[in-house]
Amino acid sequence: MNESRISVRYSKALFQSALDRNILDTINRDMVVIGEICTLPEIKELLTNPVIRPAKKAETLKDILGKDINPLTLSFVDLVVKNGRERFFPSIARVFTHRTRKFKGVTESVLTTAVKVDPELKKKVSDLIEKLFDTRVDLKENIDESIIGGFILKVEDNYVDASIRNKLRKIKLELVTGTFEKHI
Repeated sequence: MNESRISVRYSKALFQSALDRNILDTINRDMVVIGEICTLPEIKELLTNPVIRPAKKAETLKDILGKDINPLTLSFVDLVVKNGRERFFPSIARVFTHRTRKFKGVTESVLTTAVKVDPELKKKVSDLIEKLFDTRVDLKENIDESIIGGFILKVEDNYVDASIRNKLRKIKLELVTGTFEKHI
């Protein structure tokens, strides 16, 4: 079974359990924490190491997660580790949080710029996305100096690259292929 199907099945089961118990926000916070700790190299090693016993993996994860984690999440961790699917935790967490945002009608968007964006401009971009997509927006800001200027906006599956880097790449391609002369 491929990774995405496993992640979708586990996250869907947890999502439904959280929804039935009316603790979706709590479990979503827990899954965000799990997703974040899974980015640590030591945790990646723990999750993928076949030599470490499953009981030890579950115990270590529970110790790291602490007492602020909901009992449903802790039992979910036990289940995933018991079934030998712990290496899928990062994608399970990602799918779960995506499913939760979708359920709540929130669209995650990413605005990438070369410099920090003025809060007023960020608010205008957020309002525009809300209006165009008829959704609430969770606008994340990403700074990437390599785009030189302009912006890159990603909203769901829509992608707008209005960066200087992209425009320069297009000009270079036209010069290399000889199609630039046609525009003069």
